[in-house]
Amino acid sequence: MFVVQGKGWEEAREKMKTYSVKQADITRSWWLVDAEGIPLGRLAAEVAKILKGKNKPIYTTHLDVGDNVIVVNADKVALTGNKLQKKIYYRHSGYPGGLKEIPYEVLMRDKPELVVEKAVRGMLPKNRLGRAMLKKLHVYAGPDHPHQAQKPEALPMASGAD
Repeated sequence: MFVVQGKGWEEAREKMKTYSVKQADITRSWWLVDAEGIPLGRLAAEVAKILKGKNKPIYTTHLDVGDNVIVVNADKVALTGNKLQKKIYYRHSGYPGGLKEIPYEVLMRDKPELVVEKAVRGMLPKNRLGRAMLKKLHVYAGPDHPHQAQKPEALPMASGAD
């Protein structure tokens, strides 16, 4: 049995409170990421961290405290090794024999935004909170985006593939 001598423990216990984030405490900023020359996995990991809010001191696992992220130049994202020729995306219709596969080269040519979105989606929680976080991601193939009014800050990232 643990016994505390004196009143010091009781007074200290009254003063110690765990901080809980409230909806009014959450402020969202806008970040701009230039994906040119950055490996896809490293880009997705950094973007997912910001969408979750892990870069903030008020991070809470059960709340969406993350920021908005704009990714430009998604068509110039890098892939290391031989993945450009060998990587394949799969999807299934739910019916027998309904497995579809798309080579990475074709997907990068047709919809480069989807490549970045799928990589980031895989690093977010698989529930309604993760879906809410994904709505704050805005991906564009070229260098232009329609979010100039939000005054996004440039996110410093190490560029260049290894």
